Amino acid sequence: MTKRRNLPAIFATAALAASACTGREGAESGGDAGRMSIDQFPRNETLYTTGTAWGPPSDFNTISAGQVTGLNGLGYEYLYLFDTVEQRLTPWLAESGEWTGDREFELTLRRGITWSDGKRLTTEDVAFTVELGKIEGVPHGGLWDWLKSIEIVDGLTIKFSFSEARHQEWDNFLYSNEIVPKHVFEAYSEEELLNGPLDPSPVVSGPYTVHSVEEDRIAWVKREDWWATEALGLEVKPRFIVDLVTPGFADTLNMLIDGRLDLANNFMPGIADFLTGEPELSTYYDKPPYMAAANTAMLIPNTTRKPLDDPEFRRAMAFAISPGEIVDSVYASMVGEASPTGLLPIWERYFDADALAENGFSFEPSKALDILEAAGYADWDGDGYVETLEGEPVELKLIVPAGWTDWEEAARSIASGLRDVGINVTEEFVDAADVDAARGSGEFDLLINNYSRITNSPWSHYRYLFELPIGETQSLGNFSRWESEDAWELTQELATVATEDPRYPELIAELQRISLRDLPAIPIWYNGAWSQASNAVWTNWPTDSSGTEGVYSSVWDEMWGLGAVRMLTDIRLVD
Repeated sequence: MTKRRNLPAIFATAALAASACTGREGAESGGDAGRMSIDQFPRNETLYTTGTAWGPPSDFNTISAGQVTGLNGLGYEYLYLFDTVEQRLTPWLAESGEWTGDREFELTLRRGITWSDGKRLTTEDVAFTVELGKIEGVPHGGLWDWLKSIEIVDGLTIKFSFSEARHQEWDNFLYSNEIVPKHVFEAYSEEELLNGPLDPSPVVSGPYTVHSVEEDRIAWVKREDWWATEALGLEVKPRFIVDLVTPGFADTLNMLIDGRLDLANNFMPGIADFLTGEPELSTYYDKPPYMAAANTAMLIPNTTRKPLDDPEFRRAMAFAISPGEIVDSVYASMVGEASPTGLLPIWERYFDADALAENGFSFEPSKALDILEAAGYADWDGDGYVETLEGEPVELKLIVPAGWTDWEEAARSIASGLRDVGINVTEEFVDAADVDAARGSGEFDLLINNYSRITNSPWSHYRYLFELPIGETQSLGNFSRWESEDAWELTQELATVATEDPRYPELIAELQRISLRDLPAIPIWYNGAWSQASNAVWTNWPTDSSGTEGVYSSVWDEMWGLGAVRMLTDIRLVD
């Protein structure tokens, strides 16, 4: 699902500051912490966050997509973390892992890891977690298209045998799928695993357990026996973490400035005006773009409709759009312009200069006009807009969700630029659910989407662009419905190649050339890993210059596998 970080006004400051009197108590860790109410938490032991929850926290099912903040990361953990700077996996629950044959991977767990109920975490838990993918509807089910079998050697060693060694997909699984306790989850039915809310006091391996839950917050309490303290010398600093249901922008900003909130992972327009002062607010960069790039926002054309089926028409569109205007006017330079490749800055090492020189694009309306004319698009009826090659009117709608104010303004800019070169596009703001439905069914002309996000490999970006076959409903990618057998074959090959293989950058270069030539989607800007942190109580937040590059101050679910837990071990109290 598309992640949104805008700030609807849900709760007023007074509600967020209210005492927690009716919470479900659920923790025994941390001495007497389980008997404390949230209003008794010492401020110098508590981290307050917001930005991921839009309603009362209720979903404690790690198998689902909408679970409560921190369930994966604070609670459940991953076999590996992924270092976006070094572009490599870092062992986490696993102590080591290696390919012991062309199609066999052997993994060894760390000793001494226990679940929060005191039971050992073993390879039985790992095997059980992976085998959950055999249940239709479990997100990692696709793994079993090429995973043949699992062999438990002993309590710490496990072997995986594959019909095809898809190195990039396997790496992706290792850091993005949390391990669950077999002795707890085997009691659930398939229906409960897929749809049930499950236990609000989960048995976990991570540094925190659930303390209590309120309508407008969830509280976590530190585990004193977290395995990584002894094994890796890591200690999370806050004793308590309280995640608040997202308030309105003004409330969030006031709470940051007043020191009642430590970290906001929302889109907050104009935050650059508040980065200096007392207390100082921190962002990933201290100058534009202030936010690290989390995903690429792209214009998605429905290539089953004329004239959007013509790569030359799409190329003209690319030259008519001004990413700079969107970055400057809509985002106040909080984000950056996207590379025409669509690849995120963490993959800059793979940008192909020759491909960019041949088929790259930038805002140049005169070039757009030249391309349209050369391709045969002209204004035959004199209404100021070009017609199709068959002489039919071009009347396109660009849809974005109503209320997503940044995307609404971006859509206005995009449509205006296209109309300026004679392409008749009207922006339209509709319910977010309707946009999701249209994107899946193909009932749209143009829309904006940002599924292409930080992962371990550009493979995920090209899978997003080129995945085949096209179904009646598209859920994970290729929303433009562009059919390129060559690109999909190369993408599948890329999935099988190890990162250190010389063929790996070659394949990425080949796919860049195709994506720039065909333009199944038009990259426009890098959506931010929205993060604003207060230095009133806690400081030493990760930044690009703090020695923690690639660690993001974020409690978004997808950031924990990228090392967000290290944020909690690095921050310290203000002197």
